[in-house]
Amino acid sequence: MLKSMTGYGRSEQAVNDKIFLTEIRSLNGKQFEILLKIPQILKPYEFEIRNILSASLIRGSVECVIILKQNGAAKPVTINTELAKAYYQPLAKLSAELGLDPSNILSSLIKLPEVVSPSTDVMTPDEFEHYKQALYQAIENINTHRADEGKALEEDLLLRINNILKNQESLKELEPLRQTRIRENLVRLLEDQVGKDKFDSNRLEQELVYYIEKIDISEEQVRLRNHCQYFKDILREEEEAKGKKLSFVLQEIGREINTTGAKAYDASLQKFVVLMKDELEKAKEQVLNVL
Repeated sequence: MLKSMTGYGRSEQAVNDKIFLTEIRSLNGKQFEILLKIPQILKPYEFEIRNILSASLIRGSVECVIILKQNGAAKPVTINTELAKAYYQPLAKLSAELGLDPSNILSSLIKLPEVVSPSTDVMTPDEFEHYKQALYQAIENINTHRADEGKALEEDLLLRINNILKNQESLKELEPLRQTRIRENLVRLLEDQVGKDKFDSNRLEQELVYYIEKIDISEEQVRLRNHCQYFKDILREEEEAKGKKLSFVLQEIGREINTTGAKAYDASLQKFVVLMKDELEKAKEQVLNVL
């Protein structure tokens, strides 16, 4: 079963007088990249939160936002009185020099940097263990979303691979006719340029065998079928992260299709090569979203 890298998960958890809202979004990415926004109270546990997200989500561009609500309780604050006094002296002097009303100095003081700051509360380990339930719930929700998206991806990828195999079978049926057409064209060319009875037919047959062996595509077709089957086998594996492996197999499929096209030398075969390339490009676009 496949998982997509795209998903969304959300959870809400009360821890004592606080409520934590956790939202996780993910998009496709080559590696695991995370943008983490957490309240100050969770800063001591940031490294652990990152490790949990990395181990659970594996791959993708992830944004995790944790919002703290106080659950109706007043937020404690700290007033830096020494800093406020240091600010007051030059402000009072400036106010007197400009003839301004000094009654507004206090309201201006409390707006200055670091005069008033939130209390440096730190979450206890027990509280963090309680909060982690919310984090794991959000991860479970996003993984459920990813699995649902993965079902659609798997169906589409199977369709593309099966279409490649169908076009390959059509190409295989035309292969004997291609050899006949090559012989007929060469004989016609020699008759027109040299004369009907002026070339060695035995030598012609020898050259034809050499030429047809050189443009033979049977090996490419065997490898192409094997790669397509391996792709299907990977889809059935239990492993969660297999997007990179599938991408590598698609590269090998593309290599065999390109070689087939280079050796085809036949318009009817090239038509099916183009159709296979079209299906391959669609599969490559989809596999970019696979975990």
